[in-house]
Amino acid sequence: MKHLDFLEGTTLIDLDEAEGLLIMHITTRGELDRWEQDNIVEALTWLDKTKPTDILNEQFIKKLHLRMFRNVWSWAGQFRKSDKSIGGSWYQVPMSLRNLCDNTRLRIELQKESFDEIAVYFHHRLVLIHPFPNGNGRHSRLMTDLLLENVLGCSRFTWGSKHLSKTGNVRDQYIAALRSADKHDFEPLLEFVRT
Repeated sequence: MKHLDFLEGTTLIDLDEAEGLLIMHITTRGELDRWEQDNIVEALTWLDKTKPTDILNEQFIKKLHLRMFRNVWSWAGQFRKSDKSIGGSWYQVPMSLRNLCDNTRLRIELQKESFDEIAVYFHHRLVLIHPFPNGNGRHSRLMTDLLLENVLGCSRFTWGSKHLSKTGNVRDQYIAALRSADKHDFEPLLEFVRT
């Protein structure tokens, strides 16, 4: 990888993680995005066939990431082993995920919030935990859609009706909504996910 342009709101990949690239002829961020998207399409085909409902656990979270990125990264499905500009220390990832899954199951059981509120909280926390070296945004959006569709029986979010891996106004709105949620204001994110 000679040159990767990282978008605003993405996490940089360190040198050790970059060595995990399985496709050696990739030289640009655009090429990487295309290969990752091809792999994600394979994961979506697998999800359509399996329709998993037992998703609120570490094993499934890792398995989905593996399915999404296994043809591109050797560390796909493995938690990060370095600290990033987002999320806690790398060694806290398993406990943070366990807490998120337990909390989400409790929220569903208590039925004190709408399904959209539960899913937005889940999405925000999963992004904030940032379990993997790369692909956390795409992974957390897909996990959230699986929670909505396969567990809660709702329609998936529209996520601004645009591709969020590309720079532009919709991506800027998404990042701004996540930053508002960081400050415990979830309304912008709740509005964004259904636009």
